Amino acid sequence: QVQLVESGGGLVQAGGSLRLSCAASGRTFSRYAMGWFRQAPGKEREFVAGISRSGGSTDYADSVKGRFTISRDNAKNTVYLQMNSLKPEDTAVYYCAASAGGNYFYPDYWGQGTQVTVSS
Repeated sequence: QVQLVESGGGLVQAGGSLRLSCAASGRTFSRYAMGWFRQAPGKEREFVAGISRSGGSTDYADSVKGRFTISRDNAKNTVYLQMNSLKPEDTAVYYCAASAGGNYFYPDYWGQGTQVTVSS
């Protein structure tokens, strides 16, 4: 069991940058693979980025590859999403997620989400 709280969302102009943080509770954070998902109005929730337990492996959606970077600090029980060169189509609610089984495509726990709005 883990509780996740996202922060860092907000309004940014196209081409700008934003860093999202996800703080996790508990003493077993390093046992979870972590991921970021997003959901825009009228669309299904989609995978954005994932990171393995150790942080040694990462994965990104094609739409954000080269612009976004996922990282984690297990000592701080925190996962991050650095978003650069933001586009209006990145506008969505971003969710942090944890996978007990180690597969960040199929998380077991979700945060409450944080709004990211990119203006043109």
